[in-house]
Order: sequence, then C-alpha cells, then structure tokens
Amino acid sequence: MKARYSFCNALLIGFLACASACSFGQGKLKDLKNSTPQQRAEFQTKRMESKLGLDPAQVKKVSAINLKYAEKFQPIIVSKDDRATKIKQVTTLQSQKDHELQAVFTKQQFAEYQQFEKTLRSRMMARMKNQQ
Repeated sequence: MKARYSFCNALLIGFLACASACSFGQGKLKDLKNSTPQQRAEFQTKRMESKLGLDPAQVKKVSAINLKYAEKFQPIIVSKDDRATKIKQVTTLQSQKDHELQAVFTKQQFAEYQQFEKTLRSRMMARMKNQQ
C-alpha cells in the first residue's frame, strides 16, 4: 500500500512538473503552486526556445500553447482532488498539449522535446525515491 501511494505521489509530481513547469529547474512543488500560469508559460517558452532552437514564428505559437495549457493546469495544481483524478486530468491535458506542439515543431525538435520530457520525468522519480 505504501509503495503504491509513493508511486502515485511520484507520478503525480512528475506529471505536474513536466506538464506545468516543463523543467521549472530545481524548483519544488510549492514553487509550482505559487507561480502564475503566465510565469510558467513564459518559463516554458524560453526553455523550449533555447533547448529546441525555435524560430520567431514558432516561439509565438509555442508561447500561446504554453499559456493555454498553463491556465488549464492551474485548477489541477491547486485542487484538493485525489491523486488518481489529478493524474488522469494531467495525462489528458499533456497529451493534448503534446499534439498541439507536434504541429509546431519539426520532427527533430519534437523528438528532442520528447526526450527532454522523458529525462525530466526520470529525474523527478529519482528525486521522489531519494525523499523516502
């Protein structure tokens, strides 16, 4: 039971961090909760621009997508819903966001984005394991 709780907790934190913060750096979940959707979207856009080498037209589109989803993630981040509900909501939104980003990125950029997200999830899971 404890292992299942820890796994769900780690998964939720990982999804929230990836989806809402997209490498909010070394920040903690409380930093995520205390940031505004605009702050998260701006950070995500700058991070994607530098990591993926986006051109100005892509930056404009990605910025709009990031803001749209940061606003959609906000109620999930602050909600008191159970973890399973949050995980389901986050997974659905992240999938939608990825689909929209895929239309903006080149194939190479999208592959790099996916790899970056995978690495981020792994780091979050490792961090959660170390906190136990």
